[in-house]
Amino acid sequence: MNDIDEIKRQARSKMTKCKACRECNGIVCAGQTPGSGGKGNGSTFIRNVSKLKEVCVNMNVIASNEEVSTESDFFGSKVALPVYVAPIGNIKANYGADMSEYEYTYALVEGCGKETIVFSGDGQNLDVLMEPLKAAHDGWIVPTIKPWQKDEMKKRIEMIKLSGCSVCCSDIDAAGLVSLKTGTPAVEFKDTEGLKEIVEAAQMPVIFKGIMTVDAAKKAMEAGAAGIVVSNHGGRVLQDSLSTIEVLEEIADAVGDHMKVFVDGGFRSGSDVFKALALGADGVLIGRPFSIAAIGYHADGVRTYLHQIQNELKETMMMCGCRSISDIKKACVRVMF
Repeated sequence: MNDIDEIKRQARSKMTKCKACRECNGIVCAGQTPGSGGKGNGSTFIRNVSKLKEVCVNMNVIASNEEVSTESDFFGSKVALPVYVAPIGNIKANYGADMSEYEYTYALVEGCGKETIVFSGDGQNLDVLMEPLKAAHDGWIVPTIKPWQKDEMKKRIEMIKLSGCSVCCSDIDAAGLVSLKTGTPAVEFKDTEGLKEIVEAAQMPVIFKGIMTVDAAKKAMEAGAAGIVVSNHGGRVLQDSLSTIEVLEEIADAVGDHMKVFVDGGFRSGSDVFKALALGADGVLIGRPFSIAAIGYHADGVRTYLHQIQNELKETMMMCGCRSISDIKKACVRVMF
């Protein structure tokens, strides 16, 4: 399988909610939550994608002729490229796809192999957390848990510790998902002390996902986070928010020397990834396109999309005078907003 258009075509026949649009930009699916669309008028999802186009790469071809390497580090594990699969749970509810959580995660893990890391999802049904853990290969899954109330949080953290995974994550912005605040178990907002409790209970590196301001990033740092994800939950929890690329640089400048800074929201190509790295990110999480690839052609679809992203990143690096990930600096892009 080597054709992204064919992957999308096949995925469309297997989903009832997502349309696998030619350009995944949030316009067609605006307001479709639960589902893959953006909250309310869909403006945040749409802005995530559109603002990336306002960051331009600076071509610089006077450079050495050595081979380009996209190799990076993820908390001591070498990865082929600093691109990771974003956590998406409840694949049937969000995409209308007839796949179990295990089948979905297995496709992602098999497709990524030892090349990169899969962040797995979570939900009120405990199977949404537990089924992906069965698909983990040597800890190359980062379980991502919602900000549940205290006792439920501790219970799920213990399950993660028993799984053998070495890094965990909490998408704390999921506190804004109304459907999860009213059900059982319920999510809740966490203050700095609440984040500290998660870090202390986990006894492993913890990443907090859902950071959109310098103030929030500093609070996560104070709580002992090993990393953060600059994220607005793919535009699914708040309309009329800034895009992640608009706030990335100031957050990375503020805390990037003290923790890993990742970002998600609207990234689709290797060129998009390059822009994020230039603005201070240590890596990029991509969600919807990987989901569509997994639904369309399982592991083969995931592998095809991952290799496309890597090739695009390599080509952009080559044309901008970069031969390693560490060469990618702010001077490699021009921000137009």
